[in-house]
Amino acid sequence: MNEETKNEKLEDKIKEIEEIVKILKDENIDIKKSIEMYEKGIKLIKEVEEKIKFYEEKIKKIVEENEDEE
Repeated sequence: MNEETKNEKLEDKIKEIEEIVKILKDENIDIKKSIEMYEKGIKLIKEVEEKIKFYEEKIKKIVEENEDEE
């Protein structure tokens, strides 16, 4: 799997979170559906946070390697 595919997945997850928030703001949604959407949103947020942390560590490593080369 290449980096571009991983980025697309991250962006897709963020868009899905945005859609869930939009749906949850709708006052006409029933409680069962809202709980399901909330749970899905929390799961997606955790996945996005893990991906972002992975990318932050990767960037930090690249910066440190470049500092060592100077």
